[in-house]
Amino acid sequence: MSYFDAASAAPLHPVARQALLASVDEGWADPARLYREGRRARMLLDAAREAAAEAVGCRPDELVFTPSGTRAVHSGIEGALAGRRRAGRHLIVSAVEHSSVLHSAEAFEAAGGTVTRVPVSRTGAVDAESYAAALRPDTALACLQSANHEVGTEQPVAEAAEVCRAAGVPLLVDAAQSLGWGPVEGGWSLLTASAHKWGGPAGVGLLVVRKGVRFAPQGPLDERESGRAAGFPDIPAIVAAAASLRAVRAEAAGEAARLRELTERIRARVPVLVPDVEVVGDPARRLPGIVTFSCLYVDGETVLHELDRAGFSVSSGSSCTSSTLTPSHVLKAMGVLSEGNVRVSLPTGTTAEEVDRFLSVLPGVVAEVREKLGAPAPRAATAASGDALVVDALGRRCPIPVIELAKVIGDVPVGGTVRVLSDDEAARLDIPAWCEMRGQRYEGEEPAEGGSAFLVRRLS
Repeated sequence: MSYFDAASAAPLHPVARQALLASVDEGWADPARLYREGRRARMLLDAAREAAAEAVGCRPDELVFTPSGTRAVHSGIEGALAGRRRAGRHLIVSAVEHSSVLHSAEAFEAAGGTVTRVPVSRTGAVDAESYAAALRPDTALACLQSANHEVGTEQPVAEAAEVCRAAGVPLLVDAAQSLGWGPVEGGWSLLTASAHKWGGPAGVGLLVVRKGVRFAPQGPLDERESGRAAGFPDIPAIVAAAASLRAVRAEAAGEAARLRELTERIRARVPVLVPDVEVVGDPARRLPGIVTFSCLYVDGETVLHELDRAGFSVSSGSSCTSSTLTPSHVLKAMGVLSEGNVRVSLPTGTTAEEVDRFLSVLPGVVAEVREKLGAPAPRAATAASGDALVVDALGRRCPIPVIELAKVIGDVPVGGTVRVLSDDEAARLDIPAWCEMRGQRYEGEEPAEGGSAFLVRRLS
């Protein structure tokens, strides 16, 4: 079995396992107590904080451990917004932030704040100038991930931090995906991360608040972790998280080069081996181990199941998964194909043989899924007035609307149109993406009984 979903959770690093077991017998006591066991636990906690701070590039007293990366994000955003309440009630986020950031933004909006969501390019990157344009006199905080969790695109954090600094606005960086590869450059003000992303144990997050940043912790105050993370700390897990971060950083340069070569192989070979595929994300400015692609005419959930049966654990941002019938917000913001989406994120130690075997299995899996779905019956296409053709895909989920469109586009003359009727949310993303991939023109969407009509003009 090959585990290719390290962007969700990396396997526990051997150093983390060793540190966890070694500290269980020493780090169980209350580090706030003055007796021997408490002092011993405090020493372990302080050493872990210093090691983590060194990896981040901050002072130890600027860093606190939280029960998760999500909790670090929520606490960081809430505390920064509360600390700068006098400055205003405006928050800036990118459209592709992790859901923990976007959920915080929604809560802030519901409480009366205003939020600007900065759009991204087709590669998933923001433009620092867009952050500058979004800044207002009442902006209290801006948030920007260091690298995207779904497509691997790295963001221009240093440039965004500079425009925010010039405006006197703190920038919070979600560094969950990138911190294991290196420190986040630039003049950011707050930073969050999660240990399970770099091979540490789950249940340990980091929150860094630079000195001088106005910050007011929310909720009932607690004397632990500078009042920013309530509850008894899991010292063995914290020690393991810090030890594994130091270990992966020591391996990062060599492993990054090796994994980048493997993901380059996937990026280059998949479009050759599998027809009608779109590889998404920035081809150069990206994390070493992540490569994402979308396959036309397939059900993403079925592809994942078939790959699992073939021995590969991968993830997906496809709109077809049973847990979410709407497209991935990241793929939607990028304007790329969402159907049949596959995210491959290679953990440390992945071999070239595993990647080659994946590439040998993938074409057959996609072909089999496409064959099982089949082409829609001709009954779904009926002639309309003039040179138009209507495809009735109401009540049918992706990828059926696009499959039906692909099957009938040749039935209209060049310059003619096809109207696709669909009530599937994914059609808003996938039909325009199909048009771009196939060299046809997407004319837009209009209301229709039972759903929407998507107009496509044949160009070739």
